[in-house]
Amino acid sequence: MLDSVLRTVGAYRLYEGRLKAQVEAEPIPSHIGIILDGNRRWAASQGLTNGLGHKEGANRAEELLDWCHELGIRTVTLYVLSTENLEREIDELKGLFELIEARLNGLLSDERIVRYKVKVRAIGHLDLLPQSIRDLLSAIEAKTAQFDTHFLNIAVAYGGRAEITDVMRAVAREVKAGALDPEEITEETIGRRLYTSFLPNQEPELIIRTSGEERMSGFLLWQGAYSELVFMDVFWPAFRKIDLMRAIRTYQRRTRRYGK
Repeated sequence: MLDSVLRTVGAYRLYEGRLKAQVEAEPIPSHIGIILDGNRRWAASQGLTNGLGHKEGANRAEELLDWCHELGIRTVTLYVLSTENLEREIDELKGLFELIEARLNGLLSDERIVRYKVKVRAIGHLDLLPQSIRDLLSAIEAKTAQFDTHFLNIAVAYGGRAEITDVMRAVAREVKAGALDPEEITEETIGRRLYTSFLPNQEPELIIRTSGEERMSGFLLWQGAYSELVFMDVFWPAFRKIDLMRAIRTYQRRTRRYGK
């Protein structure tokens, strides 16, 4: 039994090393977005509660920071909680908020944020979140405000349509005030008002969705217009470093045409 386990572990490490060498031989995307999907279904498949599924999914998200740093990925945007998710049962939301608060407390003191010089920002309708979570997000953003080597964006209480609606309202107010000529509105006008406008590269080259579902669910609708999409048949809590590298390898094998 032990020999079998050792052989399996050895084969995994061998495959991981080979895969890493392959992806590092080609250009690595500078910005990836990940839709963290499948926590509840993973829990059900293991005979566990939804809460344990969310907890294990949070563990993967923390590991992801190291994986991305090792591979040289500069910007990561995680779709953690959508505005639609806020319509779930009260008990599940209470558990989710408690988990998010606990992990944000950990992130606030995580030495990797300082060591890697990661600017952390939350994007979404944060007013829909409990005040304790909003306070933690503000503290993390203040602590990392001066960093510009890496970027971690937490999309929480986020919806792509809501983001675009907010941009349209901002543009309309400027037009009404006479500060903006409607004839001068361009794609750049919109881009400068998106939640992600502070990023050096707003548009992720690669968007990954786990759980086998094949849709965007409102994630970065404007920014992801020409992102390469990779849908993976693995629940987020079971996501491994090799799954990330497999997605990157798939991206590297594609030709990006931008509609041409």
